[in-house]
Amino acid sequence: MLDYTFYWSVVWSKLPVLIDGMLLTLETTALSMVLGTCLALPLALMRRTKSGPAYQFATVWVELSRNTPALFQIYMAYFGLGAIGIDIPSFAALLTAITFNNAGYLAEIFRGGLTSIAPTQMAAARSLGMTPVKAYINVIFPQVFVLVFFPYVNQLNWALLNTSLGSIIGVAELTGATQAAQSESFRTFEFFIVAAGIYYLVSKVVTMGARLSAWCLLGRD
Repeated sequence: MLDYTFYWSVVWSKLPVLIDGMLLTLETTALSMVLGTCLALPLALMRRTKSGPAYQFATVWVELSRNTPALFQIYMAYFGLGAIGIDIPSFAALLTAITFNNAGYLAEIFRGGLTSIAPTQMAAARSLGMTPVKAYINVIFPQVFVLVFFPYVNQLNWALLNTSLGSIIGVAELTGATQAAQSESFRTFEFFIVAAGIYYLVSKVVTMGARLSAWCLLGRD
């Protein structure tokens, strides 16, 4: 028979610590998505060239980011770089690894969106006197973002949950903060139930916010 007594008061006393950890999680997620997006757009364009050094570079990036564990990527950023004399703080290593991971996944998402855009869109923009760069910024990419909106949100949630791996290298995001807090009282079950609930609620808020944005910006049907 299950014989376990819950002591929730211990968790509530440490709730500010967990909230601080969640704020760091959100900061890491936001930064990794912004930086990942900035890297993914040129990677997607490189992947569309089908040949040449740029294509090979983008392909290696995408293949490594999508076919190796995120935890391995974090280890490489923190311990791997340290082994060759490049020491970076644990937060920077986590941000680097999650950004690398996001960029690879987002590059393929954007490449799929670019494939859906008719070539005549670029031709029309060029006929109006736009340079290729301006055509992509003003005509092509806005349409791509509409097409890939929901896959982009899925990647955002994926990045949010992947930040929990930062606890392995000592980052005090939500999982790391939870581990540190529960180590003082050894009420592991209670602390991780609450942490899981926080992750769930934040993930749901992100999803609901995306649906609301789609309803307001992408059409109400």
